[in-house]
Amino acid sequence: MPITVTAPEGVLTKAGEREILPRLSAALIEASGATGNSFFTAIVGGTVHVLPVDRIYAGGANRPVVMVELKLPNIGLATNEAREAFIAAAAKIVDEYCVPGHKPENTWINILNAPDGGWGIGDRQYSDEALVAAAMAAA
Repeated sequence: MPITVTAPEGVLTKAGEREILPRLSAALIEASGATGNSFFTAIVGGTVHVLPVDRIYAGGANRPVVMVELKLPNIGLATNEAREAFIAAAAKIVDEYCVPGHKPENTWINILNAPDGGWGIGDRQYSDEALVAAAMAAA
């Protein structure tokens, strides 16, 4: 379940650039109720993109926005409560890893869901049912 962090240069601390993704991954696993599940843990990953300041826009102008985008199957974070838990945790993590003065309104968190059958690992397509079965088998 890919997590993409996009931030302008100088907004994340150096430690933040290294540590934000492992922390966001742990937050996703926890909010999903999958702590300790080897299958679920193995399919959470992502990238951190640090771009020149003049390449990040909001409201049509340069703005130091840090964007966290999470892509997961429909079964992931299936309730409003689970989504709220992840968003709250992600916002806190971003705040911890940004330089002083980063404003909360400059942290955007976006959750995108793939439709049933729109998820794959390698050449294998997973339905929601197959993903649940694989996670349950690893529990």
